[in-house]
Amino acid sequence: MNHKHRKTLHQLFDHPINGNINFKAIIHVLEELGAQVDHKSGNRIGVMLNGHSAAFSNQHHDLPRGEVMQTRHFLQACEISPEDYPV
Repeated sequence: MNHKHRKTLHQLFDHPINGNINFKAIIHVLEELGAQVDHKSGNRIGVMLNGHSAAFSNQHHDLPRGEVMQTRHFLQACEISPEDYPV
């Protein structure tokens, strides 16, 4: 995982919640982690990683804070931690 991807992963776990993360950057991080990304109709994507699945909305260029929290919880369920990928 390159530096840019690691930085985006750390932004997902920042406190306070960062509402300024590019949606495409998150998709690239998920793909780099080995996720299968399925683009669905209605600006939604399905993600499958480590036996867990989730659906995310792609309505804005940047991910809203609620979606950041959803992504964070999904990654925690998949046992992905930013400490495993130092910046």
